[in-house]
Amino acid sequence: MAIVGRPNVGKSALFNRLVGRRVSIVHEEEGVTRDRVACEANWEGERFELFDTGGLGHFGKQVSPDQIVAGTESQAEIAISDASFIIFVVDISAGLTPLDQEVARILHQSGRTVLLAANKADNPEREEGAYDFDRLGFPVFVVSALHNRGVNGLMEALIPQLPKEENPTVDEPLRVAVVGRPNAGKSSYINRLLKDDRVIVSDVPGTTRDSIEIPFTIGKGESARHYQLIDTAGVQKDTRSKSAVDWFSNLRTDKAIERADVVVMVLDAETGPTTRDKKVAAKIIEAQKGCILLCNKWDLAKGADEEVTQTKYLPALREALPFLGFAPVLFVSAKDGYNIKRSVEAIDYVAAQTRVEITTGVLNRVIQQAVEKYPPPVAKGKRLKVFYATQSGTNPIYFKIFVNNPDYSRSNWLKYLQNQFREAFGLEGAPIYIKLVARSRPKGR
Repeated sequence: MAIVGRPNVGKSALFNRLVGRRVSIVHEEEGVTRDRVACEANWEGERFELFDTGGLGHFGKQVSPDQIVAGTESQAEIAISDASFIIFVVDISAGLTPLDQEVARILHQSGRTVLLAANKADNPEREEGAYDFDRLGFPVFVVSALHNRGVNGLMEALIPQLPKEENPTVDEPLRVAVVGRPNAGKSSYINRLLKDDRVIVSDVPGTTRDSIEIPFTIGKGESARHYQLIDTAGVQKDTRSKSAVDWFSNLRTDKAIERADVVVMVLDAETGPTTRDKKVAAKIIEAQKGCILLCNKWDLAKGADEEVTQTKYLPALREALPFLGFAPVLFVSAKDGYNIKRSVEAIDYVAAQTRVEITTGVLNRVIQQAVEKYPPPVAKGKRLKVFYATQSGTNPIYFKIFVNNPDYSRSNWLKYLQNQFREAFGLEGAPIYIKLVARSRPKGR
């Protein structure tokens, strides 16, 4: 589903309203929408992928001289071609404009199913302005994304028209490994999460010796996602001086990470990240798994120092674990239940991000814009030339990019490209793997 329209009609406000708390888990700031933003949304248990786009602001085949504006419009047009359903947003307070008519013309040509959202109907007096938009030829719904007026009616009409897909998690539940050093509160977190003391909890480090698997479901109906929660023993400090039981505990934790779709790394907020935490993080990176960082015992950290805030704590945490910068961070308390519900949403969100599939057209448009914005630097006297790219897999998100010679690449530019993918597609908590492939040349050339 794509949200489109001319600039400044409230597309992003509607996007945020539809995805609700999910995006707020991982995005600390909101900004101007330039590239297409993709996110899996969950509306009353029904799941769908939602695209937010920049505004369409030119007539016919005109192209803006501004490179950013032109790229934004191109992204919007690609989103229209990729979507199975369109929400066309207009500004009811501004009335029908020529650009609205131009967007309507483009949408009629696309052949997609379209519902028109007459946005910014912040009060009943504005609703009469919706009649002007009937001439555009789409079903009109009066809404206010800001005040959540009319959005339920729009979604009730929309959801039944979305194409249905099979739910692969019914037969193959997603595996979520809860890991961390001993006594960080892993078992306490799972007990609070499940509201069921099915896992032994103790203040003595090392109580959980084996990996325990617990079925878990998020959502309802056919689109509910099914999970297998895995509680693991804590990673020991030095297995050479420990018993065989501790050695096997570490081994089982390693295997749980390798088999997981998403890893929830539990940290002790009171003591902060330690060397052992960094070793656990290294295992997650090596295994290329989706990841969430949970700072547990936040009640104790706040109690020890009233000046400690999440805003102050987060930069220090990011500095200590820079290689997990892609993972969303949540501050929780298994003891009093603080943010436990949001952690469920975060698990579900990251699981969805690890399985995002990006169409080739959208992917190559983002790469083209990235190259135009910051060309690859010269390496070995040669410059890397990018031809095209495809997505070859999920979990991790695997991009295969065809170039003139992979040896001309630079690690800092590949990191930049990875950040551009995250900016355009989200992918919070999802590992990204980029493979450069030399494009084969026809014989005789």
